Amino acid sequence: MTTMAEPLARAADVGGPRQPLLEVEGLTKHFPVRRSSFFGPKPVARAVDGVSFSIAKGETLGVVGESGCGKSTTARLLMRLIEPDAGRMVFDGELVGGDLDLRDLRRRMQMVFQDSYASLNPRLTIAESLAFAPTVHGIPHGEAIAEAAALLEQVGLDPGIVLHRHPHQLSGGQRQRVNIARALALHPRLVILDEAVSALDKSVEAQVLNLLVDLKERLDLTYMFISHDLNVVHYIADRAMVMYLGKVVELGPVDRIYADPRHPYTRALFAARLSHDPEKRTTAAVLQGDPPNPIDPPSGCRFRTRCPLAAEICAAREPAVIDLGEGHTVACHLHDPLAGHPEARRDA
Repeated sequence: MTTMAEPLARAADVGGPRQPLLEVEGLTKHFPVRRSSFFGPKPVARAVDGVSFSIAKGETLGVVGESGCGKSTTARLLMRLIEPDAGRMVFDGELVGGDLDLRDLRRRMQMVFQDSYASLNPRLTIAESLAFAPTVHGIPHGEAIAEAAALLEQVGLDPGIVLHRHPHQLSGGQRQRVNIARALALHPRLVILDEAVSALDKSVEAQVLNLLVDLKERLDLTYMFISHDLNVVHYIADRAMVMYLGKVVELGPVDRIYADPRHPYTRALFAARLSHDPEKRTTAAVLQGDPPNPIDPPSGCRFRTRCPLAAEICAAREPAVIDLGEGHTVACHLHDPLAGHPEARRDA
């Protein structure tokens, strides 16, 4: 008889703590769109365009940026819910699609989505939803149901009350806790949280955030936390990655970036965040206009059409990724003395 411990045992740490859990290089996804005329090249929306980053074991990487910047598409590409056009992924030293097949990848990497109701099958009870993945991986149904009860306890829900209910019988906060429990059912090492608390009211949001912090410590998890709420990312993340129009524009330790953002877009994004201090009111728009069309992005730096410091070099050439030290990088000509930006030396 197959036991639960064998197929659902947590994947071993292959390369040790110094080896990144996930390395992503050149991740790209262009979506074809309907063209206005029969002639000419077929247009594409450049949703994710050459994104590279890594996630260390045991850390939380926060991903921020405006709507449409490519955050959620990046998450779906990592999970292979969408197939990338290009790019390379290495999970704990194993090449995804090579040494590591998608079935094993999805056991080691799970995702929690924003819409807690749409994420659950309304026809299944909570017990059936939680037991589904373990059953697919060879666990007897009775053991999978017992494991479902234990998972509910881990996320602070009473199995006696919740286990045999349907999603519509639960509150939004309870449903999101169920989704977190379902993500933990296969004992993953990396959990991607895509706006997982943004639909909750503030009191429930705080409870779920504290739950995530507690689970990370108890289960030795690694998180990729996507959110539009900069204050939440500052609370939960170890490093922050800022995206704009399918590109990574700044990446580094969260305290360093929040204290001294170096990319003009990051500065504008942080200046626009809400403050609980009535004396710190935003009286003028710090970022003018909407992001450009991803079908026809600007040449060079994609932020240049909205950047108050844009110069000729910003249109002529895409900025290189500049290492500012201590793991802090930025893609901006202002910090490249060799780029020829007139304000580079003063601002770098």
